[in-house]
Formats: sequence, C-alpha cells, structure tokens
Amino acid sequence: MPVPLSILDLVSISDGSTARDGIAASVSSARLADRLGYRRLWFAEHHNTVNLAASATALLISHAAEATETIRLGSGGVMLPNHAPLMVSEQYGTLANMHGDRIDLGLGRAPGTDQMTAQALARSSAEPQAFAQNIYDMQGWFGDEGRAYSTPIISAVSARTHVPIWVLGSTVNGAAIAGQLGLPFSVASHFAPDQLDQAIRVYRESFTTEAPTAQIEEPWVMAGINVMVAPTEDEAAREFTTVEQMFMDIRSGGRRRLQPPIDPEALAARGGGRNPMLEISAVGSPSTVKDQLDAFVERTGADELITVTYAYDPTVRERALQLLADVWF
Repeated sequence: MPVPLSILDLVSISDGSTARDGIAASVSSARLADRLGYRRLWFAEHHNTVNLAASATALLISHAAEATETIRLGSGGVMLPNHAPLMVSEQYGTLANMHGDRIDLGLGRAPGTDQMTAQALARSSAEPQAFAQNIYDMQGWFGDEGRAYSTPIISAVSARTHVPIWVLGSTVNGAAIAGQLGLPFSVASHFAPDQLDQAIRVYRESFTTEAPTAQIEEPWVMAGINVMVAPTEDEAAREFTTVEQMFMDIRSGGRRRLQPPIDPEALAARGGGRNPMLEISAVGSPSTVKDQLDAFVERTGADELITVTYAYDPTVRERALQLLADVWF
C-alpha cells in the first residue's frame, strides 16, 4: 500500500485577493481533503509576510476542524520560541477537548520569520536543551495529571488530552533532537533539501525509546514535498511557475502576493526557473507525479509524505488534490 499522504497548508493569498479569501479557500480545500482520504492537514506558522495568512495556527485548526469529520488537524508547526509553552499547551488542549482525538502539535525551533519580527514575538528559548525541557513540560500538561514536570503549574484544559507532539526540522540538528526525544520527525525538505538524506539517517540512528519524552516505539519520518498535478505535463509546469515566482521573490526580497502562472520559458528569461530550494518537487500529470512520489519514498524510506501545493487559483489547487488522490488512494 502507498504511504499515507498529508497536506501542509500555508494559507496563501493570491494577488487581487485578501486574507479572508485565502482562509475561505483553505477551509474549502480542507473539506475536500477530508472526503478524499488524506491523513492529516497541518498549518504552518509565518509572520511579516504579505502572501500568507497562516500565522495563528490554533485558530486555523479549529476553523478547519469544524468543517471536517475525520482528517487529523495540526500545526506544521508552532514555532515554539515565539510562544509560552504553557499557552501552547492550553490552546492545543482546548482544541483536543473541542474536536476530539484529531489534533497534532508539530513544534519547530525556527521563528518562521525575519530576525526583527522574531524579536517582537520571542517568548521562549530556541536552545536545544530548553526546547527539549519545554516539550517535556508540555507532555506533562497534556498528561493524566495536567502538571508540568519542572513546575507545579497545572493546566486543567490540557490534562488527559495526550496531544501527540512532533518535532519539525530541516537539518541534522533538528533530526538529532527528534530522535533523542523519541518523537516523530517531520523534515522540511519541501524548501530545505540540502540535508534531507543526512537528517533522516541521523534521526533514525539517534532514535531512542528510553527518553522520558518518547511517545512512539519506532522512528517515524514524514517528509515534505512540493506537488502540482494537472491533466497534462505542460499545464502542470505552467501552474508550478506560481510557486517558482514566489521563491524568486524570496531570493530577491520582493514582497508580492501569489502571482498568476506564466509560461515557463518567460520565467526562465527573467532569471527564474527551478530554484535549488524547490529540488524536492513532483510536477506533472497524475501518473508522472505518482512515479515521482514513489521514487521519493524509495529514496528516503519516508513513512508518510506531507505535500505542499501552491496555486494562484484555488480551484486549480483543489483539482490537484483530487487528481493526486485518484492515483494514490
């Protein structure tokens, strides 16, 4: 059987539309993904961007949970240095009480923004030891007693919810932390492919069930990959220029909302085209994308894939989700 397929949503805002439009399109996609059988839908955390409305992950999760029935909802992730761990525990405990055993908590150490904005958001340390201690305390708040291990503070709303915690990362450092904590690892290969193979190897080699934070018996890797599926190869390549333009803007410092697709040759003439950050991508017709995903699973041994699909037109994104589901499930 194919490995489970999940979705990472950054709630993009297309040129000419608003954050409200982006959120509405995200909820529509969530309903579709739920019907199609995707395993989970995670929301990323980003700040000081004009093209993404994914900032308040807990609110987005709750909104999507109200519109769906079985798909798991979670954060991909909460950037823990931006938050007080107790508050995160209370928010996600509240989500679990409201929506049942469908909530995941993915945690990262990166700020998800520029340095200036990170300083404005900073609430906890990103140092590995502090990060690990915060996870241990959060597990206490999610545990049967609802009490952190390093402080007598109690959280009644998160007690006994046992929200699963994942560690997110893109480097061998993040992988080692996930393995040493005995937690599932989500690798951000969809935008940071350089250390992908080494990170997965380090995670599996360092994985232990002896850590007090351990919550799974075997290592579990979920790997990120950009996906654009369309009826034809040419149409998929054209639609993928939307994300290629976005990454051009990242490189040049441009601040634009998601741009309409253009002819790939026109993009190349502007100095665009495939960016090394987008190396881990599957683009093409349904059969082509399935073959590319199969090859990626074979390369990484991933236990699960989390796909990222940007499209200027929300109906194009939903069509891509449908076409992929048709050949995968």
